[in-house]
Amino acid sequence: MKEILLILLLQLIYVPIYTLRTIFLVKNLTSLASVLGIAEMLVYVFGLSLVFGGDQSILAMVVYAVGFGIGIIFGTKIEQKLAIGFINVTVNTQTKNAQLIDTLRDNGFGVTLYTGEGRDSNRYRMEILTKRNREQELIATVEKFEPKAFIISYEPRYFKGGFLLDRLKNR
Repeated sequence: MKEILLILLLQLIYVPIYTLRTIFLVKNLTSLASVLGIAEMLVYVFGLSLVFGGDQSILAMVVYAVGFGIGIIFGTKIEQKLAIGFINVTVNTQTKNAQLIDTLRDNGFGVTLYTGEGRDSNRYRMEILTKRNREQELIATVEKFEPKAFIISYEPRYFKGGFLLDRLKNR
């Protein structure tokens, strides 16, 4: 029974490491991904040796698979808590809400405002770059002032320069 619990524990360690390593690679954090890769392989090989060594029970294989599935959930939760990187949020409104713009800027968000022509009137688009761990704060602020705003959030792959980038790196 100890071996079965150890297999489960190893999967609950292995899969979150695997998840984070993959995310770090995508975000071009290769040194950190490399360190996690070493740890990942050590845990992986040890776990597989337990599953395929000895009597190779069906229970050990099922526990290995279940641990993998639960590990994915843990890995995702850890990554969401770390919230590594930046997001770009586009906010479209029907009015030029100066109070919203001032509040966002006062809270440290860089806002660039664009005016466009809609079918019936002008529309206003705000582009806001921020750290991922501030996304919910940003969206809550926008919804407080503009509950009908159209909001899109995405992760930029590359950006360079700009006044806000220096400020974000210094925080």
